[in-house]
Amino acid sequence: MNAIFDTPSARKARIEIIPLLAVLFFLLATFAICTASLKRTSVIEQDIGGEWDWSRRDSLAVSIQAADAGVFYWKMGNPARVEEITAAELPARLAEYKRTTKEPMVLIRGDREATFGSTVLILDEARKAGIDHVSFESHLSPTGL
Repeated sequence: MNAIFDTPSARKARIEIIPLLAVLFFLLATFAICTASLKRTSVIEQDIGGEWDWSRRDSLAVSIQAADAGVFYWKMGNPARVEEITAAELPARLAEYKRTTKEPMVLIRGDREATFGSTVLILDEARKAGIDHVSFESHLSPTGL
């Protein structure tokens, strides 16, 4: 047998609560300091431009669908005529639409293969052209329709 464990003077293991509490208080203080130093988020106020008559959207709005490989589909009027355009043609088309329409409105869609960046490109170009009424359509439709 082992002589160390057989002696009556052998100490038994026990959990010390004071070091455990010190570690817990350290973690609590660290959490409080880190939480206090977080950046506060704020709300960005948006001017959405007042009321819009959605019943007239089919005759006035331009629907632009983003597809893969930088191809866009421009649909305007009722009945709609669909045209395939490139990203380079988009700014000129939107500027012309803004110039010739009293209340221009752009509806943005993407097909299954479109990237997020191509839809944001449409949004950016519409804002650069000075078009205030820009919306995202969320219904599923085939490419080019």
